[in-house]
Amino acid sequence: MSHERASDVRDAWLNRVAKEIPKATMPTTTNKDYYATLGVKKTATAEEIRKAFRKAARRYHPDVNPGDKRAEEKFKEISEANDVLSDEKKRKIYDQVGFYSDQIDPAQAEAYARQQSAGGGVPVDFGGFDFSGFESGPGQRTGFHPSQQTGAGSASWGSFKDIFSGMFSGAQQPQRPRGPQPGSDLEYQATVDFWTAIRGGQARMEIHRQETCPTCHGQASTGGSIQCPECNGTGQVTQMGGRMKFNIPCPRCNGTGRAANDCPTCNGEGVVSRTESVEFRMKPGTRDGQRIRLQGKGNAGLNGGPAGDLFVIVRTGTHPVFTRVGDDIHLTVPVTIAEASLGAKVDVPTIEGRAQLKIPPGTQSGQKLRMRERGVESAQHPGQRGDQIVTIEVVVPHLQDERSREIMRELAKLNNQDPRVALFDKM
Repeated sequence: MSHERASDVRDAWLNRVAKEIPKATMPTTTNKDYYATLGVKKTATAEEIRKAFRKAARRYHPDVNPGDKRAEEKFKEISEANDVLSDEKKRKIYDQVGFYSDQIDPAQAEAYARQQSAGGGVPVDFGGFDFSGFESGPGQRTGFHPSQQTGAGSASWGSFKDIFSGMFSGAQQPQRPRGPQPGSDLEYQATVDFWTAIRGGQARMEIHRQETCPTCHGQASTGGSIQCPECNGTGQVTQMGGRMKFNIPCPRCNGTGRAANDCPTCNGEGVVSRTESVEFRMKPGTRDGQRIRLQGKGNAGLNGGPAGDLFVIVRTGTHPVFTRVGDDIHLTVPVTIAEASLGAKVDVPTIEGRAQLKIPPGTQSGQKLRMRERGVESAQHPGQRGDQIVTIEVVVPHLQDERSREIMRELAKLNNQDPRVALFDKM
């Protein structure tokens, strides 16, 4: 057997023995320096790590040191270090976070490392952690006491993943903005009557908006800072997750230990809510759904920032005779059989009063006639108007006397065309 092949066999045997020996349970331990455990630098190559493990394993192997508990514990430590550092993915997470667990998502570890290198993120104190319960996957041996085990769905596993997901996902506590902040915009719907939308005019509506606090003038605080009541001035709070305990910056004072003395009028918001009556003007021809912007009528800004805007969405009312479609006006006009047959000039209503409409001879019921520029003045294109579209409805009279019925029968004889012939021809 060649020297290289014998070396590979020894490595495989050492790794197998290392996996068969239970991992050490080390309650409340600090972060482990796996590089120091193997006696290599952090820049060590995979080959250098492999050689260092082989050398240490031969020295502390239980078969070489029978009955030596310290050697056995040392062998467990170097085996654990080799298990992480010899795996490229595990080693990357360890280098980014400072320890390794199967429950840490690589993407979350990457985000955490970026935050730390940029000077942001949540600085986590890992001192006092008990990692013994989190070194294996769910459902495997975790080092917990049997009475604390709850199976694969253990609450400890859930709390571990939840906590570290929050730590490594880049989420931070929101901080109170210091510079001028513009107010948010508001949007309201206002219903106006049919004629106001067509002719234009003034309208009023009630809105709820935030205005600058009269006490603190939008600064959200009065006087100097006070000791933070959340952390009692320490700048840190302790958070528990299962068997884990760590310190994070206080979310109230953002780690400074001092908090702003909130304004009693606005409770530290810088603004107060109020109801206000707002008047707005509409152009002639304002359409349903059109947005009108009222600058500075939105919510007040903070720290001297400008107020937002108010956007009014116009909803136009209906009319019993006219129907508005864009800038066109639609209506239905009834005519007699004689007017439809012989043609006539009839008076019809328009949005500006009465006007004459010419009915061509032979006009059919349902036929549409256009009255140009009798519609609504365009709000988007000044000087242009829509049309009025008239739908003709031929009214059939109720014949009350014999003379009228005789005339109708005579008319039928003179005009005996069957209007249903074309219908059957198409079949």
